[in-house]
Amino acid sequence: MSNQDEARAGTPAAAQGARAPVRFTAVLRTPARAAEPLFAQAPKAWQRMLPYVVVGVFVVSLLPATIAVLTNDYKAGGGWAGALGVAQTVPLLLAVTRPVPAWALVLVADTVGAVVLTHADEVAGHAWPWTPMSIVGYLVLMVCLGLRASIRTLVGVWLVTGAVGVVLGFFEPGGVTTTAALLFVLSGSFLAVTGALRGVGDAQQRVAEQESINEAERARRTLLEERARIARELHDVVAHHMSVITVQADSAPYRLPGMPGPVQEEFTAIAASARESLSEMRRLLTVLRGDGTNGEAGGAGELAPQPGIGRIQQLVEATVRAGQPVELSLAAGAERAAPPAVDLAAYRIVQEALANVVRHAPGAETRVSVTHDTSEVLVLVVNGPSARDTARALESSGTGHGLVGMQERVRLTGGTLDTGPLPDGGFRVAARLPLNDASEEAS
Repeated sequence: MSNQDEARAGTPAAAQGARAPVRFTAVLRTPARAAEPLFAQAPKAWQRMLPYVVVGVFVVSLLPATIAVLTNDYKAGGGWAGALGVAQTVPLLLAVTRPVPAWALVLVADTVGAVVLTHADEVAGHAWPWTPMSIVGYLVLMVCLGLRASIRTLVGVWLVTGAVGVVLGFFEPGGVTTTAALLFVLSGSFLAVTGALRGVGDAQQRVAEQESINEAERARRTLLEERARIARELHDVVAHHMSVITVQADSAPYRLPGMPGPVQEEFTAIAASARESLSEMRRLLTVLRGDGTNGEAGGAGELAPQPGIGRIQQLVEATVRAGQPVELSLAAGAERAAPPAVDLAAYRIVQEALANVVRHAPGAETRVSVTHDTSEVLVLVVNGPSARDTARALESSGTGHGLVGMQERVRLTGGTLDTGPLPDGGFRVAARLPLNDASEEAS
């Protein structure tokens, strides 16, 4: 019943606020494939469309502005202005999916534009080699690169940007305002900030993946522990039957005098096989206990008879004495009708259910019902919402074995288990345990 608290308690506001940066960095994380768009891992459609919208707005704004500035301020010819405007802005659309090729195209276009502007009529007194519009577009490109490319690529882009500016500086026209150093500093800053954000997203993703692996490993370990515990308990049941077979086979020649020799030899072989099976079961039990002392370290509790439906009354009385109001409905003769595996499973299911009620819903009204017919035993444990304010503090004490143990026991008998929260805030555990050979068929 480890999910019971999740069904009843909402997520605290502080926890939601703490997870906001996690969700943001998850959106920024590097896509798995090279051609995957920016924010492709975002959970919402508008977040996945956001890069296209932002880049589209910049292209629509920068294209006419670039043409107008080159034509009016630099007096570069209309044909050159239009060609440079398209070459410097349109490749930004490619940056959403392939930022490195987009950067190469823009850098070549900006470099050609700087060379063309050396022959413009009014380049003096204006920015060169990078115009204000080309700087804005280049910085947009740096943002896309920083969110996608590796650190080595970002450093290479930054150094190439600075190298191109240095080379163009040898051809600098007179009277211009040099912007090579400005772009070098700004591009490095943008790459550093966006690269850091992407790194945080990658780190958060790795942490989330590791948490998923750890959770899967914990669930697997819990399942194995429950199976081992069930196997230890069922050892007593099977050992009883094997002991009966051994005694009957050994005593057959004395109880049935005049038995032919071959028949006596057959009974002797049966007894020997039963004793060998008991020895093998004891070795298996030693492995399951994992104590290396032939099962003796388990304590006296390991040697006590396994409980069954007949002891549910005592279990309920002990729970009531602990302050938990429990109402029991126990059908007469259920313990006699159930085979040993079902008898033990029914008791353990009630035990786990009541333990989780005490842990997750202390003080809640609880009803336990165990009924049977000719084909199955029905175990039902239903509790209402918690009647105490201490429920949240007690929830953290669970081991998470409750539902896993119930599922394994029901699966062992070939039955079905139905658990889940109720509309009033309570919880329900319902198990059907067949009395026929369904468990043998399931195995």
